[in-house]
Amino acid sequence: MSDLPRRAVTRSAKLATLPLGFAGRAALGLGKRIGGKPAETVALEIQQRTAEQIFKVLGELKGGAMKVGQALSIFEAALPQEIVGPYRATLTRLQEAAPPLPTATVHKVLAEQLGDDWRDHFISFDDKPTAAASIGQVHRAVWHDGREAAVKIQYPGAGKALLGDFAQLARLGKLFGVMLPGLDIKAVLAELRERIAEELDYLREAEAQHAFALEFMDDPDFHVPDVIAANEMVLVSEWMDGTPLSRIIAEGTKEERDRMGLLFVRFLFSSPARVGMLHADPHPGNFRMLSNGKLGILDFGAVNRLPDGYPQAFGKLTRIFNQGDMRTVVNGLREEGFIRPEIEVNPDALRAFLAPYVEPTAVEEFTFSREWLQAQAATATDLRPTNVVRQLNLPVSYVLIHRVHAAGVGVLCQLNTTARFRDEVIRWVPGFADDPNDEALALS
Repeated sequence: MSDLPRRAVTRSAKLATLPLGFAGRAALGLGKRIGGKPAETVALEIQQRTAEQIFKVLGELKGGAMKVGQALSIFEAALPQEIVGPYRATLTRLQEAAPPLPTATVHKVLAEQLGDDWRDHFISFDDKPTAAASIGQVHRAVWHDGREAAVKIQYPGAGKALLGDFAQLARLGKLFGVMLPGLDIKAVLAELRERIAEELDYLREAEAQHAFALEFMDDPDFHVPDVIAANEMVLVSEWMDGTPLSRIIAEGTKEERDRMGLLFVRFLFSSPARVGMLHADPHPGNFRMLSNGKLGILDFGAVNRLPDGYPQAFGKLTRIFNQGDMRTVVNGLREEGFIRPEIEVNPDALRAFLAPYVEPTAVEEFTFSREWLQAQAATATDLRPTNVVRQLNLPVSYVLIHRVHAAGVGVLCQLNTTARFRDEVIRWVPGFADDPNDEALALS
């Protein structure tokens, strides 16, 4: 296989093979139906082949296109079974795997980054990757001091490809502007581009991972492997065994899925308070269930730095919503930038839209399910002019928080997990506990 495709025209052509390939298979399917093959069988074959092509093309491109595929793998929980069924296994593979780089290319990167004597750093190095994802792949090795290690190697040209893919996807901005007139799409895209670019900096990632590893050292619930060494394109971390969360989703017991779901939420909510950072790439490939029952966490390339923890308004407005004071909620959303000055919203419509999302914080115990998410997705994607979602904005400061919450809900629904999530919000999200200043806020 060739190295990572870098030229924009080449990548555009590969992206174009997705719809064209589907059209070709649909035509082939029509021929088979004319030949007497059952329509249902033909449709299934087309879906399966299309799913395989999605994996192949997005996997070969890696970069931004691969990240789109990984996002799809999380949000498949929101799609009806008859649509997503044939694609589910293929999309799940995108969470942890992509076609690997040739061995010669891997050795070339290691020589460029660690020197021609790079092998001296290792007692052993496995040329076959254990995982391959959007901008890098991981090899198992033994460091020169005897520690088992995970060696993450960035694909040559990944930065240019990632930002190039994003530029192509950003061209859809005008379309979003028409569908969502309340959204400042330029600001959102600019923020996303800057945050995505940070994922290319392995030194920055090493700094974040080390901070998490120190905070959660000997923690009863979590384990983060510490960094051994790092530079611009190679990150060496302690090896961590465990069962991927994707396998728990597919094969785990109800007890395992409930525990992993609760720890998943506890980690995401507690990290800003404990570390001043939020893990911003919560897809199942980055989490493991360890043999001791802990949740293991990987990949700190995408991190939202929140030195003061979650925004106070996040917990405060959630609590006030549960108390039924929509006037204060609307005012608070305006102050935070979720409703732009020139936009008017119907409070009752806003209440109806937000209620399901806030429900897990309003009850003692909640079950996340695919059916629940499908109902919310149907509401959120209804872009008729009367839908209040079209009037809402996403402030820049909340872009990664929203990304984490949306993806996190997708994972929880895949787990079909039941737990006391409200307790975690009370414990970790500032502003959610009762505040005597509520009355003053309501009158402001």
